[in-house]
Amino acid sequence: MEKLRFSKTLYGLFLMFFMTLVTFAQQPATTQYNANTRFEQMGTELPTPNTYRTASGAPGKDYWQQKADYDIKVELDDVNQKIIGTEVITYTNKSPDELRYLWLQLDQNLFEKNSINALTKTGGVDSQGMSFNALRNVDAPSSVFGGITGEKQYGYKITVVKDAKTGTDLKYTINNTMMRIEVPVALKPGLSYSFRIDWNYFITDYYGRSGMEFFAKDGNYNYFIAHWFPRMAVYDDVNGWQHKQFLGQGEFTLPFGDYKVEITAPNDHVVGATGECQNYDKVLTPTQAKRLQQAANSKTPVVIVTQEEAIAAENAKPTGKKTWIFKANNVRDFAFTSSRKFIWDAMQTDVYNNGRKIWSMSYYSKEGNPLWGKYSTRVVEHTLRSYGNRTVQYPYPVAISCHATAGGGMEYPMISFNGGRPEADGTYSEQTKAGMIGVIIHEVGHNFFPMIVNTDERQWSWMDEGLNTFCQYLAEQEWDRDFPSRRGEPQNIVPYMRTEKSQQVPIMSSSDNIMAFGPNAYAKPATGLNILRETVMGRELFDYAFKEYARRWAFKSPTPADFFRTMEDASGVDLDWFWKGWFYGVEPSDQDLAEVQWFGIDSQDATAKKAAEKADFDAKRETLSNIRNKTDIKQTVVEADSSMRDFYNSYNKFAVTDAEKQKSEQYKSSLSEDERKLLESGMNYYVVNIKNKGGLPMPVILKLDFEDGTNEIVRIPAEIWRLNDKEIKKTIPTKKKVAKFTLDPFYEIADIDTENNSFPREPQQPTKFQAFKQQRRFGPQGLNPMQQANQNKPAGTQTSGGRN
Repeated sequence: MEKLRFSKTLYGLFLMFFMTLVTFAQQPATTQYNANTRFEQMGTELPTPNTYRTASGAPGKDYWQQKADYDIKVELDDVNQKIIGTEVITYTNKSPDELRYLWLQLDQNLFEKNSINALTKTGGVDSQGMSFNALRNVDAPSSVFGGITGEKQYGYKITVVKDAKTGTDLKYTINNTMMRIEVPVALKPGLSYSFRIDWNYFITDYYGRSGMEFFAKDGNYNYFIAHWFPRMAVYDDVNGWQHKQFLGQGEFTLPFGDYKVEITAPNDHVVGATGECQNYDKVLTPTQAKRLQQAANSKTPVVIVTQEEAIAAENAKPTGKKTWIFKANNVRDFAFTSSRKFIWDAMQTDVYNNGRKIWSMSYYSKEGNPLWGKYSTRVVEHTLRSYGNRTVQYPYPVAISCHATAGGGMEYPMISFNGGRPEADGTYSEQTKAGMIGVIIHEVGHNFFPMIVNTDERQWSWMDEGLNTFCQYLAEQEWDRDFPSRRGEPQNIVPYMRTEKSQQVPIMSSSDNIMAFGPNAYAKPATGLNILRETVMGRELFDYAFKEYARRWAFKSPTPADFFRTMEDASGVDLDWFWKGWFYGVEPSDQDLAEVQWFGIDSQDATAKKAAEKADFDAKRETLSNIRNKTDIKQTVVEADSSMRDFYNSYNKFAVTDAEKQKSEQYKSSLSEDERKLLESGMNYYVVNIKNKGGLPMPVILKLDFEDGTNEIVRIPAEIWRLNDKEIKKTIPTKKKVAKFTLDPFYEIADIDTENNSFPREPQQPTKFQAFKQQRRFGPQGLNPMQQANQNKPAGTQTSGGRN
């Protein structure tokens, strides 16, 4: 520590010191720093604005999008596990272009033997061998390696492609998961064309997006049917036809339209689907219809089909077929679920207190209880409320959660397939419960991104997964204050940010080219939005801009540039540096609090100066040798013989002379009143030296812990790095003396190394090793907490799922 002296005027020299310090810290060297590049505007890195998409990020005056309407009749063959369908598609060309052909998506062809996905899968037997499960998956259609199982050949079988009016066969070409249909006459702007397609395919095992789950105990299937019909590809102002092949990872890109779908299933099945059922009076029993009416006026879920009724259906045989009719307007897709095993509960509530009720529903087999009956429908309603308050109010009449296998989830308009399954005895761990609630929030939340804000998932996974995961995080915290959210908090992304750059790709990577899909497409963009909301922009500015983005692009199709531009346009915050670093780069955040220097103002007070010098002299004399000499040396020569003393034995070099007192008074009298106040303020000036070791510029957050036990937070915007992105120095004035400085005290910037975030440095915590009994090392993991509690309960009072 040292003190800064003023030999001239107080302000003059302090100003000289300060300017010298700033110049030293900020002066860039062109061969060393990248700061100017990091903080320049993105410019040509974003598409040129036009009349379709403006520089503000809003849709332009000439914005357009296509429309595709569907009239579908489909049968679920429960004996052969097969879909048999016919559809009439009416395609309306709202573009300014003539279209000589139309492209459709045949996503079930993902499961063909020679699909691009199957042929380009990598991996194989390694030095550890291969598990039996992995071997089975090599040729399993559910894992997209196979395509043929027994006599079943997976993928679409197209049997009819005709003009809907004339019945004339249309020429078509199938290219893996895409099909091109040649229209008889070029479809001019503003006109519509209708055509018919008949098809069928065998249903695969549930693979995370669609399929079936078989229950060997009762011999029944739960069906979760999605990307099940030939669907129109998107034609837009950005790509023309978006016909990237479906490889399994990049999801779906679809135009909006109106749907009428008739679903024929065994007459003992319960069917749920996108849209509103038009014939409940024909497909429900009088008792079920009465319960549904009760649910229409209930603020808690009402069971429409009970567990007892579902169990009875499991053990009976169907006596015929039943057709359920659904309609859905202005949606981008359609999915449905069907099973005789389903329990069904629902409630219709005024989610936004605006007089409009929305159905929240759940379909689940007994294997999901007690978790599903207790939580699912309530979580659906909560999700609609939480997301709607942050984006746009949910416009559809219903939102459905279906229990599909033990883990994972998948979303479609108004319906989602979600995991989370208790143990066989009905108990569950806290992780299972939180996982189920989290996945329901996530998949129901996808109704907002991308089902309403209709992004191109085949190209940009982060635009739906990342934004949705961010909103999921907020909804989870609103559900339970201590909810163990996996994604959203900056510190949770640190392990991924620490990985080698060669093992990462930027968020702005095409969906099928992403490594570490979960961290990259879900967690990192969600974390980035949380950092923007909490640290860079603040909640008020962020929330307004985020809601404006949803409002502008509801039922439209934004691109990344539209999102980036809208967030800046609506907030007035320049975020180009953040998009560059967090979305276009792979550098981590690692700030190092390298050094802190403490300066004080020399008051020129002679008495205080001499007292400080004496204290410093005395402290330096208190060495180990001198401490021991006080007792070991009984008497020195000078102490024993006074004749050995002279002037210096009685001289006090710390005494204040009259000349020094006079000089001090003269200095004080030369100061103005403001200068005197500053001189007497006793201010401390701390110069913090911070290095940007990770490369990613981020705001600097400093916690100052004072000697009196209080603290203060200093927040410095990321623009402090704009002239030097390697190292900065910042002077912080304080009235109190600082005992400790801490960088990023609330874990806001995903700093990958917190060991260098404090000054003075804190000693590292020891890495703990575990002492264990060798024979128990690989033993069973034990019971979950509910099972452990049941061991201590009297018979008949244990927690269970109520299954038979």
